[in-house]
Amino acid sequence: MPAHNMSIRAPARVLIVDDAPSVRLAVRALLEWRGYVIVGEAGCASSAIEAVECLAPDAAVLDVRLGDDDGFDVARILTRARPELAVLLVSDDGDRSCDGLIEDSGARGLALKSELAKVDLEEVLVSPVAGQPDA
Repeated sequence: MPAHNMSIRAPARVLIVDDAPSVRLAVRALLEWRGYVIVGEAGCASSAIEAVECLAPDAAVLDVRLGDDDGFDVARILTRARPELAVLLVSDDGDRSCDGLIEDSGARGLALKSELAKVDLEEVLVSPVAGQPDA
């Protein structure tokens, strides 16, 4: 039987960034259940930046309202330092009027925390950004 052109990809390594420990725990459980490897957690901008530098995750799930920090600004810093980093912003509210902020931040999208279980994370966290070569 001929071999099919299938590539086996290691699970994406994800950093969870949220100022609420309970949310980090819930996101961790969801992502682990879906087969992702959680490499770390961060509760503020500075710890997120440090974690990305030290842990080199493939992706980050990042809260828009990160305590005193702005998730859009954090995403911008992270994606400028590591353009290949897939960032998914998450929010508690349904204000989707921030498309320009999402694009400017370098994030791949925005999801409601309450709907995170329905998001096609493979599409957001793993697929390469348009215009960037596949690894």
